[in-house]
Amino acid sequence: MNHEPMKTNLPFVAALAIAGLTAMILFAVLSAPAEADEKPGLVDYPGFLELGKDIAAYRETRLIDLETFNAMKADRDTIIIDARSAGNHALGHISGAVNLNFSDFSEGMLAEVIGSKQHRILIYCNNNFTDNVAPVMLKSAPLALNVPTFINLYGYGYANIYELSGEYSIEDPEIGWVTRPTYQ
Repeated sequence: MNHEPMKTNLPFVAALAIAGLTAMILFAVLSAPAEADEKPGLVDYPGFLELGKDIAAYRETRLIDLETFNAMKADRDTIIIDARSAGNHALGHISGAVNLNFSDFSEGMLAEVIGSKQHRILIYCNNNFTDNVAPVMLKSAPLALNVPTFINLYGYGYANIYELSGEYSIEDPEIGWVTRPTYQ
């Protein structure tokens, strides 16, 4: 029997592993994103947060119950904005709501849909409904669409905004929920 120590490539494998790790670290350091400019450019997250903070108290005064919402929506100078997707709007929405997907908000699009910045705007979102069924699946409360919708409308100069407060069922006749007709 041969009792000579077995030769391994362990030193070579260890050296190769160290070289690979060194290369990965070097790559990560060299490809790390540059520090952000002090100027926000075309994306201004701190500005969005500041605007939200500035109008927080104002927004609180613009939360309305369903009875007030329904009384306001009867006025012809009032528009109800449904900022959900077109697909969800088509599946069901509050009667009279106009769909303007949140991702389509721009100065021009808002002017085209809303018109005068003096018009009263009513908004609602999935989290106003307790049903948690399509097309009103609940979202995480801090991420409810009402909040960024309100902030964006205000940021574009529309201050006459009211937001439906509270939780309701789409089955509640006072909601005036409209669904797409089914054809047989």
